Amino acid sequence: MTKRKRVTRKQAEQVFPSAAGVDIGASSHRVAVPAAVAAEPVREFGPMTDDLEAMADWLVQCSVDTVALESTGVYWNPVYEVLEQRGLSVWLVDARQMKYVPGRKSDVLDCQWIQKLMSMGLLRAAWRPGQVVCTIRAVVRQRDVLLTEQASWVQRMQKALVQMNLQLRATSWA
Repeated sequence: MTKRKRVTRKQAEQVFPSAAGVDIGASSHRVAVPAAVAAEPVREFGPMTDDLEAMADWLVQCSVDTVALESTGVYWNPVYEVLEQRGLSVWLVDARQMKYVPGRKSDVLDCQWIQKLMSMGLLRAAWRPGQVVCTIRAVVRQRDVLLTEQASWVQRMQKALVQMNLQLRATSWA
């Protein structure tokens, strides 16, 4: 009987050695890169376009080619688009994949954990349609919102006219 050699996480081979992990937030984003490529492996960036451009510049400067984003809201959209425009392979990962792992209680530790899981190839990317489909979907969703709210806006205008004693009657249109 032969004994199997036990492989620990430290001995495991990296699938994406130059991957970055991003913990997306409403007011800031924490980004972790491999410690070997930067003197400061974790940085914080704001949510504004200039901040996202600076994030993309830093990731390209660090020779990152794959980025994993963890987000539960809609704040990931601009980050995804800016990084994708820079030619980086961006993976949106489900937060539930990392939710139950103990010990991560800060954004810094969270982004480092995302980076480590991504480099080991332990995350799966969520499916995202192409840019054309995303644009059409956004237009259709906005149209649905406008159609849904249309009746309430008409009622508000009618209420304002009643309050100003300027009621429009159906007979006045004839």
